[in-house]
Amino acid sequence: MDSTFLGVLAGFGLKMSQPADHSPPHLVELLNPNARITELLENLGVLHLFNISQGPLSTPEAVEARSPETAQSSRAEVTRACLEAHQTLMEINPQNVARFKEVAKFLAEDLQKLEHRS
Repeated sequence: MDSTFLGVLAGFGLKMSQPADHSPPHLVELLNPNARITELLENLGVLHLFNISQGPLSTPEAVEARSPETAQSSRAEVTRACLEAHQTLMEINPQNVARFKEVAKFLAEDLQKLEHRS
């Protein structure tokens, strides 16, 4: 898992733990994460956003499998998503600023260049 994916995952976890409609918070459940994933989440200060479970996958009977839709994203959209993921990690845990400020700066500059081209 790279920092972008962890930032997206943390953003989703944050959104679920602080619902806008004032419904009860829900923790995102991670089933059988390996020790490295758990350690990464802990080191980034976002483990509290997740419920870690071990064991077999059990889904309610009403769940049906769906194939994901493919989407064509522009380079600017991908860069914006990467920037937002890193900003989320820095907002959740100020200790992440030192880790990701240069990455965020690079992504912000790249995004600005991409947006000026279009």
